[in-house]
Amino acid sequence: MGMQSERVIQSKLGSRERAERFYQSHLQDHLTPQMQDFIRRQSMVFIATADAEGSCDCSPRFGKEGLVLVVDELTLAYPEFRGNGVFASLGNISENPQIGLLFIDFLETTVGLHVNGRAACRPASEIPAQWKANYKAKMRSAIEQWVVIDVEEAFIHCSKHVPKFQTLGKKIWWGTDDPVKKSSAFFEHDG
Repeated sequence: MGMQSERVIQSKLGSRERAERFYQSHLQDHLTPQMQDFIRRQSMVFIATADAEGSCDCSPRFGKEGLVLVVDELTLAYPEFRGNGVFASLGNISENPQIGLLFIDFLETTVGLHVNGRAACRPASEIPAQWKANYKAKMRSAIEQWVVIDVEEAFIHCSKHVPKFQTLGKKIWWGTDDPVKKSSAFFEHDG
C-alpha cells in the first residue's frame, strides 16, 4: 500500500512503521457505509486535479447536503454548475483523469475524508433521470456537466487541527453574472 514516492520519504523521515499502521487501519479501496453516509451529509468538497503536464488546480464545490452523489461503494458523481466559464477542473480531467476529493465536516465532527480515483466527464443529457431529479430539488442552477468518479482509495483526515465553524445566513446567488454579487473585483484593487 502507498506509492513508492511515499515510501521513500517515510524511510528518510523515519515514519515507515507509523505509515504502515495507517495503511492497514485506515486506507480503503472502496467507500465503507460510514464513509458513504459522511459524504451524503456534506455540502462542500475540495476537488484537486492536474493536467497532463502536472499543473494543478484545487477548487471548492458548494451546494446543499448531498452535493456529491454516492452511486455505490465504488462510484461518486457530482454536477458542474454554471460558473465562471473557465472549466479548470474539467480541462484537467480531459487530459488526466486522476482526481482527489477532500470532504471536511467543519460544522460538527471536524473529521475529513479523502477520496482519490479516476474521473470522467459526462454531458447532463447522458445522466440517469434520478440523478437529475435529486438535483432539481436541491439546486436551481443549470447542470452543465457531470463528473463521475471511480473510487480507488478512501481514507480519513483526522480532526486534530481542523477548526470548527458555524453556519451563518447568507444569500447565495446561484448562476449569477453580477460582478458585485460575485465579488469578482475583490483582488483587483491596488494597495
